[in-house]
Amino acid sequence: MFNKILIANRGEIALRIIRTCKEMGIKTVAIYSKADTESLHVRFADEAVCIGPAASSESYLNIPRIMAAVEITNADAIHPGYGFLAENAGFAEICRQSGVKFIGPTPEMINKMGDKVTAKETMIKAGVPVVPGSPGLLKDVTQGVKIANSIGYPVILKATAGGGGKGMRIVTKDEDFEESWHSARKEAKASFTNDGIYVEKYVEEPRHIEFQIVGDQYGNVIHLSERDCSIQRRHQKLVEESPSPFMTPELREKMGEAAVLAGKCINYEGVGTIEFLVDKYRNFYFMEMNTRIQVEHPVTEEVINHDLIKEQIKVAAGIPISGKNYYPTMHAMECRINAEDVFNNFRPSPGKIVSFHSPKGHGVRVDTHVYAGYTVPPYYDSMIAKLICRAQTREDCIKKMQRALDEFIIEGIKTTLPFHKALMKNESFRDGDFNTAFMNTFNMDDCIE
Repeated sequence: MFNKILIANRGEIALRIIRTCKEMGIKTVAIYSKADTESLHVRFADEAVCIGPAASSESYLNIPRIMAAVEITNADAIHPGYGFLAENAGFAEICRQSGVKFIGPTPEMINKMGDKVTAKETMIKAGVPVVPGSPGLLKDVTQGVKIANSIGYPVILKATAGGGGKGMRIVTKDEDFEESWHSARKEAKASFTNDGIYVEKYVEEPRHIEFQIVGDQYGNVIHLSERDCSIQRRHQKLVEESPSPFMTPELREKMGEAAVLAGKCINYEGVGTIEFLVDKYRNFYFMEMNTRIQVEHPVTEEVINHDLIKEQIKVAAGIPISGKNYYPTMHAMECRINAEDVFNNFRPSPGKIVSFHSPKGHGVRVDTHVYAGYTVPPYYDSMIAKLICRAQTREDCIKKMQRALDEFIIEGIKTTLPFHKALMKNESFRDGDFNTAFMNTFNMDDCIE
């Protein structure tokens, strides 16, 4: 087992990793930018190293400075969390060459699944269902239009290095293809320094359902069942839950088998997620793989009573997994609480939190790094907390979430709490009748400040 882990991240995920490390008797090193001096992950780690100014490019994305922090603290492993360098194959390779264990998959695995076109080709060879589309990157508009006509409109253009909805455009007719192509490439280039674009059939009225998998160093891969992430805005998840209200036992078995097959075909090591689109007829298609821990991992932890960060660390240390799949025994739901103004098109709302009270009680969990007096910086992702509730049934889980949201007090900045309160009262949501287009028709007037 490792003696000391450096956490190459910030905020609630850094604090989450520190907690598990402490329980495992592993020392921790926090890195932080000057903007995060007062963050709780800095306070609770055994050691902390400032690695630069606020800008991510000069701190959390600055590999030389991170590796210098590893050297001066004598850490023997790095946990990347999610975001930043978590899926950076180059960073994983530098860790390997430096003799420091990267807690995650190998650089080869990240390369194979991090690029969406390569991942799709890999899944086709493995026999995992994929959305019809181009066999690789598009060469030009003419080729794209030809493929779009062969598979039928609507289609969606996607950046091969994409994420978070960047570099994606839905096209419904030939006349719009060229403009969408240039727009998607420009955004992809700016976001990922890679303007590679491919095209797929746009699956209408889909659910976004992902399967959590774990693979060890000995070729074993298991799944930990599904999470439904269909409540999204601009491809950014707002609420996640498990089990999915759309799931059937038969579909779960089929999707679980496909997820395990996807992991085994690349000898996957670590915790990862196979993401699927599921149409209204319950046909499912591989969308992408996330080769890291995800924001919504607490949902799975709550329904199977399993610490996924601990599992990550054990796998990285060479400990084999159990070999059995896990299935939900409870219902859990997570609301992402962001520093955003829901009455102003979800505009970011950084600033000082003057009052903060988190809900408590049976089956209620809050993962956060903020507190009264903390200043939310404008430089990073706007998520400041995750509220997770667990109950025996979905109906009871929603009731518990409503109670917990009413108890949650954050003053001084705008947050997404009003949206989540309104969502829990929405009849379609309560009935489980929703898909990824849900937010297009959601009435924001239902949100009460």
